[in-house]
Amino acid sequence: MSIGLPGALDHTIVAHLAPVIESLGFRGLWLNDTPDGDALAGLEVAAIGTSTLKLGTGVIPLDRRGPNEIVGAMRGLPQERLSIGVGSGSARHPLGVVARGVRELTERSEASIVVGALGPRMRRMGAEAAGGVLFNWLTPAAAADATAELRRDARGRDVRAVLYVRTAMTEDARGALHAEADRYSSYPAYAANFERIGATAKDTTIDGSVPGELAARVAEYAPHVDEVVLRAITTEQTLGAHLEFLEKVAA
Repeated sequence: MSIGLPGALDHTIVAHLAPVIESLGFRGLWLNDTPDGDALAGLEVAAIGTSTLKLGTGVIPLDRRGPNEIVGAMRGLPQERLSIGVGSGSARHPLGVVARGVRELTERSEASIVVGALGPRMRRMGAEAAGGVLFNWLTPAAAADATAELRRDARGRDVRAVLYVRTAMTEDARGALHAEADRYSSYPAYAANFERIGATAKDTTIDGSVPGELAARVAEYAPHVDEVVLRAITTEQTLGAHLEFLEKVAA
């Protein structure tokens, strides 16, 4: 189990949280990459105060940041601990863009290259060419199906199945969790995903403010994927809010 944080989180907060995440025994820290949040710069800060914590980006849109830029930005990172998540963004030819990006990044780095994939064609490409696939917005049953397809398409290759799960741990964060679910439901690609798996966006989240809900849901997900990333949803992007999230998850 790993922790996911916003890529736009202040780097002083990331620097404080990373060793806490490591000391609590979590596998890794993942930061999403956004126009206002450089995931690789955030991970460089996280790497300084940690020694075993795995570091990942989920995901860098290749139409916004190409392989050359990514390779340059990851030079200061411990690549033996690093997973670079990449996706198509708004590219007109998404499969080709991601396939070329995966190939170039694999050739030019020692990091594990992971493909962010909603649909079956992108997942198949990731199974055949990448070191892993990053799943998003799936129920436990859908995660089981997606991972089974990944193993089949990998044809014996060692490919990791990583799953992001949006998670709130306090009652006041429940509204933010639902707002996040509603926002993604409005995007056509994600709406198609929810229709395909026969679930709503809220069905794929964890409301840890309900007693026992976190443990029960993680137990449902864990048998089907190699790594569950609890993507922290908090009402405020402060050190205190994220420390509270970590404390409640660890408990």
